[in-house]
Formats: sequence, C-alpha cells, structure tokens
Amino acid sequence: MSAAPTLSVVRDYLLGLQDSICAALEAEDGEKTFQTDAWTRAEGGGGRTRILTEGAVFEKAGVAFSHVHGTKLPPSATAHRPELVGKAWEAVGVSLVLHPRNPYVPTSHANVRFFIAGADTPNPVWWFGGGFDLTPYYGFEDDAAHWHRTARAAVAPFGTGLHARFKTWCDDYFFLKHRQEPRGVGGLFFDDFSELGFEQSFALLRAVGSSFVPAYQPIVARRKATPYGERERQFQLYRRGRYVEFNLVWDRGTLFGLQSGGRTESILMSLPPLVRWDYDWKPTPGSPEARLYDVFLKPRDWANEPAASP
Repeated sequence: MSAAPTLSVVRDYLLGLQDSICAALEAEDGEKTFQTDAWTRAEGGGGRTRILTEGAVFEKAGVAFSHVHGTKLPPSATAHRPELVGKAWEAVGVSLVLHPRNPYVPTSHANVRFFIAGADTPNPVWWFGGGFDLTPYYGFEDDAAHWHRTARAAVAPFGTGLHARFKTWCDDYFFLKHRQEPRGVGGLFFDDFSELGFEQSFALLRAVGSSFVPAYQPIVARRKATPYGERERQFQLYRRGRYVEFNLVWDRGTLFGLQSGGRTESILMSLPPLVRWDYDWKPTPGSPEARLYDVFLKPRDWANEPAASP
C-alpha cells in the first residue's frame, strides 16, 4: 500500500535543495553571494527568494522557494482539472533561472514542485512536477550531450520509458508556438505525476532536483572564461528576448503564479536583466549565430550521441 502524501517532507527537501543549489552557484561565481528576500502572501503562505546579481559569472541568478495555499484555484489550474474546483489547495516548490554574463555559458531553468488539493478529504488530489532545460546562445555538442546524459541517469532507476517520455514532453513544452521555434536544447519536463505512488514519485522528484547542479555546473566551468566581444553579447541579448516571450506568453508556472495572487517580484525573477528585440533579424548563413538555429534548435537524441571535443 502506497504511503499517504505528506507535504512537510517535501517542503523540508525543497528548502535544503534551495540551500545546496545556492551554495554551488556561489562557489562557481566566486565573487557575489545570494541575497535572501523572505515574503508572505496575503491569501496564505509565502516563501524566500534568493537573488544574485552582477556576479563574475552570473549577471542574474534567482533561486526561489515558495509554499502557498488557498481555498480557490485560479482558472489556469482548473481548466483541465474540473475536479479541483472548490477544493482547498497547497503548492510547494523550488524554481530557478540563471542568466550568465558570458554568451558562451547557457541560460538554464529548473523547478521541482508538489501540489495537493483536498488534503483533509479521504481522496486528496496530488501530484509532482518539474524538470530542467538548457538555453544556449552558442552551442557545444559535448555540453548538450552531458546535459541530457545527466538527465537520463537521474530518471533511469524509475522506469525505462521515463527519460524518452520526459524529454519529448520538455521539447514540446518549451516551444514558442508563435515563433515555431524551440527555446533551447531541452532536458526533462513532467507534470501531474503521481503514477508511482507517493514514495517513489517523491524519490523521482528528488533525483531530478538533485541532478541539476551536476548537469549544469561542469558546463559553466568549461565556458565561463571563453573570450567574447560585442557581437556575441548583442546576440545573447537578442536571444534572451525569446526567453522573455516564452515566460510571459506560454509558461504555465508564470500564469499560475500571477493568477493565484503570487508575489510578482518572485514570479518574474526569471526575466533577464538586459534584453533586446530587433525587427525581423536573421543570422548570416554559415555564421556562428546561424549554427544555433541550424544545429541546436532542433530536437535531437543528445544523450545517445558521441560527445564532441570542446
């Protein structure tokens, strides 16, 4: 018989995860530290947002923990789950977005979360969700292969089909429909996940959350000292525009946070500090910028490809 869902143990893990990720990022940056902003939500709950700005490596890095609750869910949560209408709910999670200074270091996003509605009823509705994805500006095959192999290893103990399923889910989710373009090289994404029962579904969440640093930190270490100039910087700012478009137009987490009365500053911490849009810009064929589109912004089975030399 599967264990009953227990929010407190998930909360404890997520608080520790926020601590460990921030410590790893501070060590990699080597210059700045995270500032903590604790907040409360009038409708119930609160969190602690941690922000590092103008570091040697990270121009802006945000790692946020939240635990919020309420008596009525927003439309974004009940549109496909009518059984949730009218139920009291709680949501707890860690979300992070990292915007490096060097254009050769990819932007990255990760989140892990737990949701429960009707906890005081005989049959509560609960699930886990999360994942991580990578958004390079100048791609490297060995970085993409390492990223996806780490993702595959994280979920491998929980079922042979999960990696392929979660990778495809990530490719489909982080896609800018109005641009007909992927946001990056993908990774893992899952939502509404409870099929393994609470204990094993929670173990899966921990495996994903705890594999983010091993997936990302080696890439940062390899690329953070790469020389770059104004051309690369301007392309980075242009591509950051795509990140903003996705988060404000398509991201379910952003919509849920805003519609549920969440803290706007913490929800929008994912946005980069600087960005630009250029009308109908296209890269020069054969250029390093065009290579991002031609090689990396296409779904590939990165985990099974041989890694190239840096």
